[in-house]
Amino acid sequence: MTLIINNDDVHRVLTMPDTIDVLEQAYLDLAQGEAICRPRIDIRIPTEDVGRNYQWGTMEGGSTRGYFAIRMKSDIVYETEYNGVRTQEKYCVEPGTFCGLILLTSIQNGEPLAFINDGHLQHMRVGADGGIGVKYMSRPDSEVVGMLGSGGMARTHMQAFTYVRNIKKLKVFSPTRANREAFAEEMRALYNIEVEVCDAPEQIYRGAHIVAGLTDSAVPVLDGACLEEGQHLVNIGGSGTPDKASIERVDVYLRFGNAPGPKGHPELATDAEHLGYEARPRQEKFGDGRKGKRGHGAMLPDKMVTLADLVHGQKKGRTDERQITWSERGNLQGAQFFSVAGRVYEKAKEAGLGYEIPTGLFLQNIRN
Repeated sequence: MTLIINNDDVHRVLTMPDTIDVLEQAYLDLAQGEAICRPRIDIRIPTEDVGRNYQWGTMEGGSTRGYFAIRMKSDIVYETEYNGVRTQEKYCVEPGTFCGLILLTSIQNGEPLAFINDGHLQHMRVGADGGIGVKYMSRPDSEVVGMLGSGGMARTHMQAFTYVRNIKKLKVFSPTRANREAFAEEMRALYNIEVEVCDAPEQIYRGAHIVAGLTDSAVPVLDGACLEEGQHLVNIGGSGTPDKASIERVDVYLRFGNAPGPKGHPELATDAEHLGYEARPRQEKFGDGRKGKRGHGAMLPDKMVTLADLVHGQKKGRTDERQITWSERGNLQGAQFFSVAGRVYEKAKEAGLGYEIPTGLFLQNIRN
């Protein structure tokens, strides 16, 4: 039987320790050639509304440990301005609904094991990346988080940060006062920590050890002029990277790794975060390839270390408590979904969760 696993089931079985554990293993397996993935690929097509375009995104990968997965997204993408901030918005069918699915298969016999809604898993895998970066690159005594954003990504990053460090205080700002105050109250109750609700974004930097920009902004939200010595940076959204001033102040840069090139075609290897293909390529479109920009690759090669470098002692990460560090995944998204979806599938099966449908519905007797 093939399982249909929804977001509620994922939420019931997937923990942050699980997510961090399987992601670290997948990244190390990639470095050793025991797993494989490709960069994310987006297809963008203009719609009848010139302010919105269709975007189909996929990322895939698999491992000798037993699983392969492809994550698929079907979105209408556009940008809007809210409280003076330019944000990227998306939906499927109508605003407020989304279509993101993970197909998990067995590498042993090709069996389709599960279709999984990607919503909660998506937030967990991105939060776990933030936690892995903090685990390896932030000061060991880090206890204060400065955060821009108060949505779903902010919540899973707090799960990750509090798992890998002894966090005692959170400073948070987001544009809507009610949202940041509600988030602050939730974090106080969940983690029994001090939470300061800030009235301006620059306030979150003061005294913070970990600085996290976790928004759906279409432009960078971090401000390098506000950084203090010893801080570790995590950035989600905001065009994919911190602002130029922040990058210029980074002393050590952790990039978990890069997807390898296809066998026999090393010239096709890329460190780009994502690849985009477009109908009517001269027409401006929205999405992660905003206005035709290339998905960024390794930003600071002379300051870069990989996760495998650190784990195997080949290079050092932070060597001074005054250094400013920054961590990001690289173009390894495909590896995240076979690893995390595999763990979700195992735990859902064990708990008797998910909706069973006959696997035979996906099989045929005509050779493909």
